Amino acid sequence: MASWGVVKGHITACYCFGALLLVVASSCTFYPVSLSRPANSSRIFYGVMFDAGSTGTRIHVYTFIQKDPEELPVLDNEMFHSIKPGLSAYADIPEMGGYTVRQLLKVAKKTVPQLDWKRTPLVLKATAGLRLLPPEKAQALLEQVQDVFDESPFFVPDDSVSIMDGTNEGILAWVTVNFLTGHLYAETRKTVGILDLGGGSTQITFLPKSKKTIVSSPADYIARFDMFNSTYELYTHRPPFIIILLLYATGLEWRVFKSSCLPKKFREEWSFGGLTYTVSGIPDGESYAGYKLCYQEVLKVVKGIVHQPYELKNTCVLYAFSYYFDRAVDAGLIDGTQGGMLEVRDFKKGAKEVCNKMSKYRPVSPFLCMDMTYITCLLKDGFGFKENTVLQLTKKVNNVETSWALGAMFKHFQNLKIH
Repeated sequence: MASWGVVKGHITACYCFGALLLVVASSCTFYPVSLSRPANSSRIFYGVMFDAGSTGTRIHVYTFIQKDPEELPVLDNEMFHSIKPGLSAYADIPEMGGYTVRQLLKVAKKTVPQLDWKRTPLVLKATAGLRLLPPEKAQALLEQVQDVFDESPFFVPDDSVSIMDGTNEGILAWVTVNFLTGHLYAETRKTVGILDLGGGSTQITFLPKSKKTIVSSPADYIARFDMFNSTYELYTHRPPFIIILLLYATGLEWRVFKSSCLPKKFREEWSFGGLTYTVSGIPDGESYAGYKLCYQEVLKVVKGIVHQPYELKNTCVLYAFSYYFDRAVDAGLIDGTQGGMLEVRDFKKGAKEVCNKMSKYRPVSPFLCMDMTYITCLLKDGFGFKENTVLQLTKKVNNVETSWALGAMFKHFQNLKIH
């Protein structure tokens, strides 16, 4: 529900979700104005969230309907668009990073009615791509984005442009998926867990059923927060992404990385975290390529550093998205439009197929063997899933992108405090 008032001559709006209230205005005196609206009237409002990831920048423009102040809002529509590469690719030319954001803002202007621009919040959260840059380069990019935001006709709240804490990615993705699947509406505590795999990080997040999971986990793997009039205590863990692990584990000289997970004749420059590496397969005579050697290579760096929570083997339904989805599509395991259900053993079977026929799959991606093997190893030897564990592979739920962005929009509206 929205109530309106005058703040030193300016109109402001209050957004109400249940018992939580957000005043869209800077700190100042608020003079309430009484309303004479029908009790059953609905209100439409909007939010714009930028996801500045390591491989691309995405804009999500959400349209919400608040039918009842005591209930969750209804997500009426999402307008989504993305641009590649990500902001981190412009570390040395930050002005270009600002330009890409300015181009994406056109989507928001076309979607949000002009009369609502001044009260529609504009937020950008950057993830692993910017977290891994030198601080001064990341800051230069954020300042360019802030300038673009300040020039825009939308409402720009405090801390509207920032690098998101990595732990929050998993938590907010969990909020997104459970909101879209209707589990946050129900009075029961039945929820779904999430597996997210991005260009620079991976997350697993679920609501533990057993106190032993909470007690036996490292303290910083348990996050508590209040949302939609409920208190949640989640398990969330963020192991490093495979290429970072391998680069770290092999003690690279001259930033040259050779792997049996890559095609033998493959050689390419690869930029990440502001540095450029040469990555290549292992030429004939030195070793062999294929699934078995690749798995051994990956296992050395996954085994022992990925925490296995107490109840994970028999926990709730798990939704897997981002690279889990994309790589399953690339390997021919699921349909790129419909998604589907896969068992962990299906990833293993797909990894063997891809790694033992690298020349066949190289046009799809030279990194497909490495990624599929990492996913298999992470699920089996990292998290400890059984081979018959079922995952729901999806890119969208109810036609809305499965990512942390919607959860982050709610976090903004509700001033969510995560501890």
